[in-house]
Amino acid sequence: MIDGPYYVLTVLGVLGTGLTAGVFCAFSAFVMRGLAALPPAQGAAAMRAVNAAAVRPPFMLVFLGSTLLSAVLTVVTLVRWPREGAVELLVGGALFLAGSFGVTALANVPRNDALARPEPGSPEAATYWPVYVRGWTRWNHVRTVASAGAALAYVLAVTG
Repeated sequence: MIDGPYYVLTVLGVLGTGLTAGVFCAFSAFVMRGLAALPPAQGAAAMRAVNAAAVRPPFMLVFLGSTLLSAVLTVVTLVRWPREGAVELLVGGALFLAGSFGVTALANVPRNDALARPEPGSPEAATYWPVYVRGWTRWNHVRTVASAGAALAYVLAVTG
């Protein structure tokens, strides 16, 4: 059984990855659909505002904190191997680090940067908007599943 500070870190990992999964799920389930229904200039402007708001402490604390916790749990698990819950902790860490943080850095953020480049309301922005919505949402689905999978793996580690 996982105990002591390791247990506390794992429970915090459950909370952080679960909260992150919820945010990503909301975007996949209805936010992006709602933004895509707007005229391109309005949808792109709204998403640019969302992207600016996302890099503030409330979300960054949860997202980057979960990333740090996942990295710590992965390293500690590798050092302490074999222990109960080790496989689940490694799976959770891999899912969050690669599927949530990695996909964010390599797929979603570059799309956000590309969305920010054209002048709002320009023909270039209007042309890019539907491409952005499709690609960004597709990768967001991956982040949602990876974050939820990480939360589940961490729950299994502390309950197994």
